[in-house]
Amino acid sequence: MELKLVRIEKPEDVNLILGQAHFIKTVEDLHEAMVNAVPGAKFGLAFCESSGPALVRWSGTDPELTELAKRNAFNLGCGHVFLILMRGMYPINVLNAIKMVPEVCRIFCATANPVEVVVAETEQGRGVLGVIDGVKTKGVEGEKERAERKELLRKIGYKL
Repeated sequence: MELKLVRIEKPEDVNLILGQAHFIKTVEDLHEAMVNAVPGAKFGLAFCESSGPALVRWSGTDPELTELAKRNAFNLGCGHVFLILMRGMYPINVLNAIKMVPEVCRIFCATANPVEVVVAETEQGRGVLGVIDGVKTKGVEGEKERAERKELLRKIGYKL
């Protein structure tokens, strides 16, 4: 077995959801979940098929994000893994809809941070062992940081 680290390539303003599913119809069902959760959603998604022709299957509403999702999925090359790249929305807007798609088995991460995926490769194929989401924790928030956090959530409309 060989371990690899695969960095997800994305612009800073793009959020992502990385997960694992189990069936070729995942692509269409994820697409439907995205547009039903956020009308006018701008996203690209790709899914690594893990049998038969073993292709990267894809869909999306934004050509740039769709191409980027396809390229990242191909670089990962891990069976039944999907990647959704989105702009102008947050994973919190669609995550429950994605988790409710019957084929979805797990979500590895949902973030805007830089992401590195820890991949194991064997003679059979590749699988995701885990993800590095962002940077190492630098400390514990104090009262000032706590107040800033609460202010930010109200500023962006997530709290009253």
